[in-house]
Amino acid sequence: MEYFPFMNPDSTPTEASGVRPLPVLRAMVDAIDREILLLLARRYGLVADIAIHKREHGLPIRDLAREAEILGDRGQRGRSLGLNPELIEGMWRLILWASRDRQAALRAEVPANVEPRTVAVIGGKGAMGRCVAQLFGDLGHAVLIADLDTTLSPEEAAELADVVVISVPIDETAGVIRRLGPRVRPEALLMDVTSVKRGPVEAMLSASQASVVGTHPLFGPSVHSLQGQRWVLTPGRGDAWLAWLRTMLHARGLELIETTPEEHDRLMSIVQVLVHFSTEVMGRTLASLNVPLEQTLRFMSPIYLIQVLLTGRHFAQSPALYGSIQMSNDAAPGVIAAFSQAAATLGEISARGDRDAFAAMFEEVRRYFGPFTDRALEQSDFLIDRVVERA
Repeated sequence: MEYFPFMNPDSTPTEASGVRPLPVLRAMVDAIDREILLLLARRYGLVADIAIHKREHGLPIRDLAREAEILGDRGQRGRSLGLNPELIEGMWRLILWASRDRQAALRAEVPANVEPRTVAVIGGKGAMGRCVAQLFGDLGHAVLIADLDTTLSPEEAAELADVVVISVPIDETAGVIRRLGPRVRPEALLMDVTSVKRGPVEAMLSASQASVVGTHPLFGPSVHSLQGQRWVLTPGRGDAWLAWLRTMLHARGLELIETTPEEHDRLMSIVQVLVHFSTEVMGRTLASLNVPLEQTLRFMSPIYLIQVLLTGRHFAQSPALYGSIQMSNDAAPGVIAAFSQAAATLGEISARGDRDAFAAMFEEVRRYFGPFTDRALEQSDFLIDRVVERA
């Protein structure tokens, strides 16, 4: 194989490329890219063997020490070859992420003695229902799908299953639980996946004799991988099924958070309601200014692009979903009031042209964020680079 030196930064493109015409150079690049793909495929094959070894020996999928070793070594080797170490780290983080996802799909962390169960997903034809069904199916369980137009009725599925998952719109969740709860066997598990927890958990506990766990996946069904995604558990009744659910979700690469339904709803009023409400305010403001979006994008900064992408993503989805999230959380009114008050205060400061008050407000918020600002700068720089590359 012939290797070519990196371009000297002091050389001109003509000097660096010599007499080779551009089509030839591009063909050479294509050939190298194909070799890279073949090597990645070979690496992917080895990952499958690693997954088998880890499952046989009860080893966890993620090994942070090993990842740090790989990232350090590849970055150092890349630097010695004249490559940007940050670029190399970014590439290898993606490779490691794909490796963990592959191992999880091969059930590397599923204990060999776990008994396959029958899991019924009520609302299994919806987006999140399909995601949940695939999750349990990938783990080797028999999955029953029951929805409005399925041959198998929700009532029949609830009676047959070892695990009954309620995955229906928030506004319908309590009613479905009250209807199906009495049909769930006492020795089974009843759980939900809605984004509010106090009401659904109370309904499951009162409507059934089964074990109960309220859950909330902190991601949408369109994610490319479950690796590293967070899933909240709010235990209600039954330690054995809770332990089983922990094992299953962890085996699929999810990070688990356990809390009470009340604490969940209080914090989600910030994590969800505050974020969604502020996004909706930005979208409504843009629409009311009546300036074509494309005109603003001609002058976009990276931060504006990120904000507009998130806002556009929000309004591309279901108003029923976001309306239910905001209007079903008892803590939402207080958060929205705090947002409105903050906006009014900042508006008054700006209208007065009071730079001292603005600086004082800025410093107060900076103190609230504390050392997190360093992490925010580092990670947002990475995000900005990736977004600009795709712009």
